[in-house]
Amino acid sequence: MSEYPTHRAAERFGTFGGVFTPCVLTILGVIMFLRFGQVTGNAGVAHAILIVLLAKSITFLTALSLSAITTNTRVRGGGAYYLISRSLGVESGGTIGVVFFGAQSVAVALYVLGFSEAFVAAFPGLGASIVVVATVVNVLTFVVVYVGADWTIRVQYFILAVLGLALASFWAGVAGDFSLPTLRLGVAPAYLDGESFFTMFALFFPAVTGIMAGANMSGDLRDPGRSIPRGTLAAIGVTAVIYLSLTILMSGSRAQTELIANPLVMADIAWSPAIITAGIFAATISSGLSSMLGAPRILQALARDDIFPSLRLFASGSAKTNEPRAAAVATFLIAQACILLGDLNAIAPVITMFFLITYGMINLATFYESIARNPSYRPTFRLSHWTTELLGAVGCVVVMFLISPVWAIASMVSIGGLHWYIGRKQMRARWGDVKQGAAFERARSNLLRLEDERRHPKNWRPIILALSGGAWSRMYLAVYGHWLAAGHGVLTLAQIIVGDVTELLARRKSQEEMLERFIAEQHLESFPATIVAPSLADGIRSVVQAQGVGAVRPNTVLIGWTGDVERFETFGTTLRTIAGLKRSIVAIRSAGVDRSDPWTAPPGTIDVWWRGRENGTLMVLLAHLLVQNDEWR
Repeated sequence: MSEYPTHRAAERFGTFGGVFTPCVLTILGVIMFLRFGQVTGNAGVAHAILIVLLAKSITFLTALSLSAITTNTRVRGGGAYYLISRSLGVESGGTIGVVFFGAQSVAVALYVLGFSEAFVAAFPGLGASIVVVATVVNVLTFVVVYVGADWTIRVQYFILAVLGLALASFWAGVAGDFSLPTLRLGVAPAYLDGESFFTMFALFFPAVTGIMAGANMSGDLRDPGRSIPRGTLAAIGVTAVIYLSLTILMSGSRAQTELIANPLVMADIAWSPAIITAGIFAATISSGLSSMLGAPRILQALARDDIFPSLRLFASGSAKTNEPRAAAVATFLIAQACILLGDLNAIAPVITMFFLITYGMINLATFYESIARNPSYRPTFRLSHWTTELLGAVGCVVVMFLISPVWAIASMVSIGGLHWYIGRKQMRARWGDVKQGAAFERARSNLLRLEDERRHPKNWRPIILALSGGAWSRMYLAVYGHWLAAGHGVLTLAQIIVGDVTELLARRKSQEEMLERFIAEQHLESFPATIVAPSLADGIRSVVQAQGVGAVRPNTVLIGWTGDVERFETFGTTLRTIAGLKRSIVAIRSAGVDRSDPWTAPPGTIDVWWRGRENGTLMVLLAHLLVQNDEWR
């Protein structure tokens, strides 16, 4: 897989245009205009405020994690996909890239259909078909995005102005209708028709899932590390104030029954209902534009990393601005196919699930970065902590099950299947991720814990140092060592090169690489160790003394039994040295071993050389370990 090219001509947007505006327009969407009255009427002021604060707390915690991870590294295109893949690795990143692209593409159809339904309801005399209107709007949205992000941002400025006018019209209407007695009556909840706090929370929560709209533009920002935290947190704060004010103003202007029954209650309250209608149109179009703008960039980043070779077509961008036009065409076609299918309410929950899974993975990635304590993880954003990151991840999972347990389980199963598929392909990334750091931290902590624990004979495990040489010529030693240690202990294959270390550095490196290839080809669970020493005896003494760390130092040395009479004295000296270092000794004589197929156990029986306290426990344990292998049974 290849990293992204260094040419980034498309970096041209700042905090306001590239992050704040897309986030605000996505958060202040159709739910605010058509569903928030129902939430406030059922939940009452007290519960509605709690719903807004709980929903915003989840997105706020996610934004903190997002801010930390974006200020730690140079962020390129791909938004959430890029951030997760560079932290949690290829499997998690590729999974999120696929599902987030799919969710954004289908979301385009949802928003366009929402606009079309509102348009047909506002102008019934035209007799227009929802599918026809949606197709026209989808084409126009695609054209704006295809021309370039510059045009899209300009259109979004206009939409933001319309949205502001709609809110101003509502606030002006409230000035004449607001009543404190009405507000007091609307404080307590009035759940009707089986509704509850959790159903209202589920209805409202999709309104706040637009916080990644700015991060999706990461490849088009002049300074992502500065713009994404500031723009995202500012959008969350501003929209929180707006929703909280709407809760109080709606409850003080209309009775709860009317808020529940009338989806256009904001238009009834407003100074100009026509401006509210324009705001509804603006909200749905802006959300569609944000999704149409973000989805192709995710697909382009995914294609550039070559996780799925079939997606290479979408890796290229336009010559000057790197616009993902091929990916934009794919997004348009997916959205159009969904429009032709008609009502998408049935799959709307799963889109929310995919958004929540993405947010949860952002929190999880930052959490792992924090606890792994890699020296390279040094975010300049200091407000995120591992506790807030873990809380954000858990919160996303809880919200998924509050919204729909069935869809939550279905989404997790599909995510797990895709993760398994990518992992099965055994992709290797050229970028570093947090998995290695987390594994190192776990190993470090466990080694320190082992040092503190009292060592007991019943916890003894074979930590074997096999003096196998280059392994190819004495392969049976590596195989026997694997049989004795696999699944129970640790095996190290050691090679000693006799000579001057300063003259044999290159040979040492090449021999260790050969040993690594041997281990990989034979599928051994072992580690290589290659040293240079003036003599074989010196090398054995050095490797036995120095190999390993803490409680994971070799306790058993596996050695071949020599048949050369002239080497008996050296062999005896080696055995005495190993015994003097308090290591158990296992010597293997190669007679009867099929060197062409050392993985086949030789015929005959195993005689246990029992010497009571001298070697009894080791003999019983070695016999037990050998018969764990089917061929030795």
